[in-house]
Amino acid sequence: MSKLRTADEVAALIEDGMTIGISIMGLAGWAEEVAQAIERRFLATGHPRDLTIVSSSGAGDDAEYGVTRFGHEGLTRRWIAGIMRQAPKMVKLVQENKIEAYNLPQGVVVQLWREIAAKRPGLITKVGLGTYIDPRIEGGKMNSRTTEDIIKVIEIDGEEYLFYPRFHVDVALIRGSVADENGNLTMDREGILLEALPLAQAAKNCGGIVIAQAEEIAQANTLHPKQVRVPGILVDYIVQPAKPEHHMQTEAKYYVPSFAGEVKIPLSAIPSVPLGDRKIIARRAAMELTPGAVVNLGIGIPADVAAIAAEENTSHLMTLTTEAGTIGGVPASPPDFGHAYNPEAVIEHQVQFDFYDGGGIDIAFLGMAQADKDGNVNVTKFGTRVVGSGGFINISQNSRKVVYCGTFTAGGLEVEVKDGKLTIVREGKFKKFVDHVDQISYSGKYARQVEQPAVYVTERAVFTLEKEGLTLTEIAPGIDLEKDVLAQMGFKPIISPNLKTMDPGIFSEQWGGLAGIVNANGKS
Repeated sequence: MSKLRTADEVAALIEDGMTIGISIMGLAGWAEEVAQAIERRFLATGHPRDLTIVSSSGAGDDAEYGVTRFGHEGLTRRWIAGIMRQAPKMVKLVQENKIEAYNLPQGVVVQLWREIAAKRPGLITKVGLGTYIDPRIEGGKMNSRTTEDIIKVIEIDGEEYLFYPRFHVDVALIRGSVADENGNLTMDREGILLEALPLAQAAKNCGGIVIAQAEEIAQANTLHPKQVRVPGILVDYIVQPAKPEHHMQTEAKYYVPSFAGEVKIPLSAIPSVPLGDRKIIARRAAMELTPGAVVNLGIGIPADVAAIAAEENTSHLMTLTTEAGTIGGVPASPPDFGHAYNPEAVIEHQVQFDFYDGGGIDIAFLGMAQADKDGNVNVTKFGTRVVGSGGFINISQNSRKVVYCGTFTAGGLEVEVKDGKLTIVREGKFKKFVDHVDQISYSGKYARQVEQPAVYVTERAVFTLEKEGLTLTEIAPGIDLEKDVLAQMGFKPIISPNLKTMDPGIFSEQWGGLAGIVNANGKS
C-alpha cells in the first residue's frame, strides 16, 4: 500500500504538544511543503499548538522559507536549535520572550538523534565546556523565559564532561530526492545527506512518526538498495511537493549538479572575491594553511578562504571540508553554505561531527563577531539579538588550530587598498575587540588549558592567543598603530616585541604568493 499522502493530510496528524525533529541546513533537507501545511492548519484552526521544535543547523533562508513557518505565538512553545539566525519569525518570538529557546551545538543535536534512537541515556562530551552552553554559565538558554536546566556537568575519571540527556521525539520531518511507494528514500539530487537517517530512527524508536518529502515517487521495490539512504521501514508517510521552490537544494538554488556530484565544474567558474577587506582577511588567514591539511571553513568571510585557494591554484594542497559532510572540492559561500563544488565524498552530518570532535580537523577558519582580552570569541548573541552557534563550538573547541576571521570594526567600515597599503576611509561604528564579550562562544581559558593555537585575523591587524592573553603580532602596511588599532579597541592588547607588517602581497590586486607560503609552512 502506498505511503503517499498530501501535505494537508500529514499536517492533520500533528497533535498539540508534540516534539518535532527536523533535518535541515539552510533549505537543504527541508520539507517546505509539509511545513506550509502545518502553518496553514494552525492559522485556520489554532492547532497544533505548543510544539517543541528541534533543528540542528541553519533553519531557513532568512526570509519566509524554513523553520520560520513555525514562528507564530501559540504554535511553538519551545525551540531547541543549533543555529537560529535564519528563521526571522522564530527569532522574533525568542527576542520578545514569547517562547522558550535553547541553543545547543550543532554537532550535539545531530549526535543526540543516535542516542535517542538507541535509547541510551544521552550524549556525553566535552563540547561546550567553558562556553555559554556550560550550565555554570548560561546553560544554552537564549532568553529569560527559558529556565529549565537541560544540560548537566558530570565527572568521569577526574575529568569534566557535559551530559545532554535524551528526550522523546514524536515526529521526524525529513527529505529526499526519490521515494518508492514503500517509503525507501534516496538522496542522489540532494547536495548533502544531513541527519535524516538517525532522526528517523529516533522518532520510530520513540513510537513516533516519520514524514518524508520526496521530489519524485517510484514504484515499490525499484530503487537500488545501496542508493537508499533511509529505508522504508522507518518512513510512515511520503509527501510530494507541488512546486520546485518547495524543494530547494540550497537557500538560493533549486539544483546545482556539481553540489550533487553529477558534474565536475572548472574551478575558474567559481566566483572570485573582489579586492577589499574580505579578500585581505581571507588571504592572510589562508597563509596559516599547511600542505595536506584537513580544513573546515565557517560561514561568512572564512568561506572565502576556499575561493582564495581556488584563485591561487592551491586547492589541491589541502582537503577542504564542511560540517554538513562534504569532503574535498571547494566549499561554497552563502547562500549555498554547507555544500561544495566538486566534492570527493559526501558523508552524513553526524558522522562528520564524530571525526571533527575527535580532533580530525588540522585547521579551522571561523567567524569572529567579538573578541576580548582573554581570547574569548562571541558569534552567538549580542544583547537580545540571537544568532546561535551552529557547528562553531564543536569545531573551534576540537580543531588542532583555529583561525578567526573578521573585520576589525563593524557597522559601515570602508577601506581603500592602493599601492600595497591599507587606508581606513570610514571607521566602523562598533568595536569588535571588547573588554568582555557579550556571550562566550569560544573560551580562551579552555583553549589555553588544552594548548590549542589560535590566531585572530582582521584586515588591519593579526593577534595570537598566548598564556598572558590576546597578543598583537602584525599590522597592515599603511595602518597607524595608535589611531587605527589601539584606539579602536575596548582594551589594550599585549604587543609582541616582534610586531611586524602583514605581507604586502595580500594588499595587491594580483597576489600569487600562497602556494609558496603553504609549502614553506610544511617545512617549518
